[in-house]
Amino acid sequence: MKKKKLLLEELAQGAHDGWLQDIYVDQSMTAAQRERYIKAVNHYGELFGGEEVEIYSTPGRSEVGGNHTDHQHGRVLATSVNLDAIAVVGFNEENCIRILSEGYGMITVDLADLSMRESEKETTAALIRGVAAGLERLGFATRQGFNAYVTSNVLIGAGLSSSAAFEVLVGTIISGLFHEMKIDPVEIAKVAQYAENEYFGKPCGLMDQTACSVGGLIGIDFRDPKVPVVEKVSVDFDSYHYSLCIVDTKGSHSDLTDDYAQIPAEMKAAAACFGKNVLREVGRDEFMKKIPEVRKKAGDRAVLRSLHFFAENERAAAEAKALSEDRFGDFLGLVKESGASSFQFLQNVYTNKNVQEQGVSLGVAVSESILGENGVCRVHGGGFAGTIQAFVKNSFVEEYRKVLDGVFGEDSCHVLKVRPYGGIRVF
Repeated sequence: MKKKKLLLEELAQGAHDGWLQDIYVDQSMTAAQRERYIKAVNHYGELFGGEEVEIYSTPGRSEVGGNHTDHQHGRVLATSVNLDAIAVVGFNEENCIRILSEGYGMITVDLADLSMRESEKETTAALIRGVAAGLERLGFATRQGFNAYVTSNVLIGAGLSSSAAFEVLVGTIISGLFHEMKIDPVEIAKVAQYAENEYFGKPCGLMDQTACSVGGLIGIDFRDPKVPVVEKVSVDFDSYHYSLCIVDTKGSHSDLTDDYAQIPAEMKAAAACFGKNVLREVGRDEFMKKIPEVRKKAGDRAVLRSLHFFAENERAAAEAKALSEDRFGDFLGLVKESGASSFQFLQNVYTNKNVQEQGVSLGVAVSESILGENGVCRVHGGGFAGTIQAFVKNSFVEEYRKVLDGVFGEDSCHVLKVRPYGGIRVF
């Protein structure tokens, strides 16, 4: 714990500017982050008082490769980005977790009862309770109550996994306050997924939480989802003079639950034709031989989505290998292939419920029409609405941003950096 008054003085004097620049990977952001931290500490003091605090941070994430592969126990390539949720934290004497997130009301979770509550389904309280319960089951108890003030600039609904960042943030706080930051980041990710699946009531894979918790650019193999293989991929996009851009097409995610759910359901229906639970357990050659049977039992779209999986699963591994071997041009080609496969075969760029609303398709079309040799783009994340991802030459970024902001509104295009850290204790 640090004395609140001392921390505020150090921040104001710029004593931690080097550390902030290291975290956020962009010198131009340092002054704004310094003021953000000062403001957060002051807000905590107004809410909870206390003399000592700690500060934790968890980043958002961007899926680079492996679109809809994780739920089939496939491979992905993902990165943490330099947008994050931060929490100013201190102890309380009331045996409860009390969290106020900027813009929302106070949430209180009683540590005496961490059992799942049906009444809390689809609420933030469920995520907090689920993370605490999951860690306790692993022997990492929350030993006393704490208060937290959370502020986040991870874009909500923009495919950067704001919910996963929050879940991992809670787990990282518990690791820091009570277990000397010794809980493995992958274990925190699995507990975060458990909280979202079992307590919140939303089925999801493990990619988002792992990318947020581990940090940096990572390849993940979910062949055994209980023991995912996570490998760091060393890359500096700036060294290639390219930037990672995420464009929010401002599409509504309402009424899309069925569209998202049908993708894993159809892939699993195809796998069931072979007596398997997921497509990772099915050989591609075997699948190709039995396409007529799969068509009959699961339908043509299930076949197309399965063909996307087989190619995308290999592509995610190939992307990581290309970057590791300094073959950036090959990486860009694979990103473009991923986008085409998602559009043509996975078919997650727009919903058939409203074919006149195709923001993601429009974002891809406009991007491809102006990028030429200046970059590549693809659908980002779950799809149907939300965001596209582009890797754009630095010399063309401002032109790209201007055009895409003109289509989707000011500040739709976000230029991000790969953050080298996952969930951390900052101070």
